[in-house]
Amino acid sequence: MKLRKLVQLGLAVAMVVPLTACGTSTSSKGAASSSRPKPTKVVQTPSEDTQFMMGTVVTLRVYNKGKDNVIDGAFKLLKKEAKEVTVNQKGSEIDKINAAAGKHPVTVSKDLYPMLKAAYYYSKNSDESFDMAIGPITQLWHIGFSDAKVPTQKEIDTNVKLVDYTKVKLNDQKRTVYLEKKGMQLDLGGIAKGYMADQVKTYFLNHGVSTAIIDLGGNIYVLGDSPKGTKSGNWTVGIQDPKASRGTAIGSVPEKNMSIVTSGIYERYLKKNGKVYSHLMDPKTGAPYQNNLMGVSIISKKSTDGDALSTATFDKGLKDGMKYINGKADEGIGAIFITKDKKVYVSNNLKKKFTLFGDNGYKYGPTSDLK
Repeated sequence: MKLRKLVQLGLAVAMVVPLTACGTSTSSKGAASSSRPKPTKVVQTPSEDTQFMMGTVVTLRVYNKGKDNVIDGAFKLLKKEAKEVTVNQKGSEIDKINAAAGKHPVTVSKDLYPMLKAAYYYSKNSDESFDMAIGPITQLWHIGFSDAKVPTQKEIDTNVKLVDYTKVKLNDQKRTVYLEKKGMQLDLGGIAKGYMADQVKTYFLNHGVSTAIIDLGGNIYVLGDSPKGTKSGNWTVGIQDPKASRGTAIGSVPEKNMSIVTSGIYERYLKKNGKVYSHLMDPKTGAPYQNNLMGVSIISKKSTDGDALSTATFDKGLKDGMKYINGKADEGIGAIFITKDKKVYVSNNLKKKFTLFGDNGYKYGPTSDLK
């Protein structure tokens, strides 16, 4: 079997390493500027750096000449944000908010507050498929860590009662966050990497970068025209094969200035007594999602949207998830669904763009499955 691998010039493969802790920044470094510098010359061989952070591999690849210092600055920005949002580090901003649950509001930084606002927006507008207050459940299972376990039903029933974004109170004037009930916990893992990818994109634009690949553990953003010089300017972006090693694609889509984010059950899980438990948790049941989906890739203009929607759509399953995404076509949002039986389903606005490779055992699923 011929496998198609990452990365050739102009090819980025969308793959995911989940973060436990999945806009435009208001920080001085990330904020949009009305006087952005003119981009330097685009070259064929990029400047790049790869670092391990947020529990995943992060790669920044810039095709504008002489931008090594900008890559360094972007990593500093990412590390600062990662430190603020992690739920597994004492003293982080999220940790302080969680520790004060049921006690008092906590003032947060100008960098973190917009991310909290975005998380609240999707908690409110995803039909209960995304909840920023999922912390009591993700911490209970703790999948991806050495102390991961299958909790008792009693433990799940107790903790799931604490998952309720409506009890997260945000005060825009004071920039405070208050969790109304003791024991509540925020976990921004369903949106953090997407938000941070958008920040890096803005940072790049503000520092004379016009052509780049931003890869936060598979949360991909392709910026500007591909340096291959194609007429369309599109990059060829691969969609990760859920059953193969990272960097192996089942197909591709041509995109530029777009985000590709995938949620899947295949890279972070707990195997216990012969059963596999995904890290993707249903905020309604307090347990991993139970459906036939193996992966969902969201194509969108903003990585924040893609990150949140990949989680929310996974919860809905194939039929309802596709209906949900097709309803967002006018927002430039599309999706590719992959089921456990290796069938592929593509949203209406991507059917003419997506190419399914014919050498990997995946086939298009029947439209009857969506009815």
